[in-house]
Amino acid sequence: MKEEYLVFDIETTPLDWETFSDSQKEYLLRNLTTEEEIEKRKTEFGLSPFTAQIICIGLIFIEMENDQEITFKPVAYVVDNSFEDNSEKVEIVDGIEIHTTNESRAIETFWRILGKYPDIHLITFNGRNFDCPFITLRSALLGLKPSRNLMEGTKFNYKLHTDLLDELTFYQPTNFFSATKRFNLDFYTRAFGIESPKSYGIDGSNVTEYFKEGKLIDIALYCIRDVNSTWQLFKKLKNLLFFQ
Repeated sequence: MKEEYLVFDIETTPLDWETFSDSQKEYLLRNLTTEEEIEKRKTEFGLSPFTAQIICIGLIFIEMENDQEITFKPVAYVVDNSFEDNSEKVEIVDGIEIHTTNESRAIETFWRILGKYPDIHLITFNGRNFDCPFITLRSALLGLKPSRNLMEGTKFNYKLHTDLLDELTFYQPTNFFSATKRFNLDFYTRAFGIESPKSYGIDGSNVTEYFKEGKLIDIALYCIRDVNSTWQLFKKLKNLLFFQ
């Protein structure tokens, strides 16, 4: 039986501080007194769709049939805020199809792809806690309607989506050391002998710096490495841990 998968990941960066109103600024920094506390809070803005934007969406399509794998060309939609509504640049770098466009067009394309494949199985790492709610809420803020409910189901039971962090923590993640402590993708891939997406000198902590410097291709390549590592980890777990 043929199985179809879509592995995806997003990269985000905080919105420009000046885009917030005075009341929003006050709320965001309320009860903070030192410059250190303020700067730390601002770095956390990249985690919320209300204080950050998507700057890259990476995708890989895979078909599996009789243990034979067909992996289609990876695609990344990387954001340049100077691009007009319908403008887009496409180039191939290291076998990856990279589309440079604005945030709205990148998200619209993502939903259009999901709309074409309503029954495709999604693979993410921490997607149910971050990527899925982020892209859904960010879409609403931009006036875009999702083609699929990425938050369908419950915390412990949702169909057509495998979140590897949920699987690795048995749906009971904790930040404390225990059998179900949550680690990042880099830690898990290295533990399972898979090449880490951080092996090339860029990770989520410096994506914002790269974005400010205009290193969009580097961001796109990193995002696709995240996606590929997620797929490799899924295959490892599918053979060893998944019982369905």
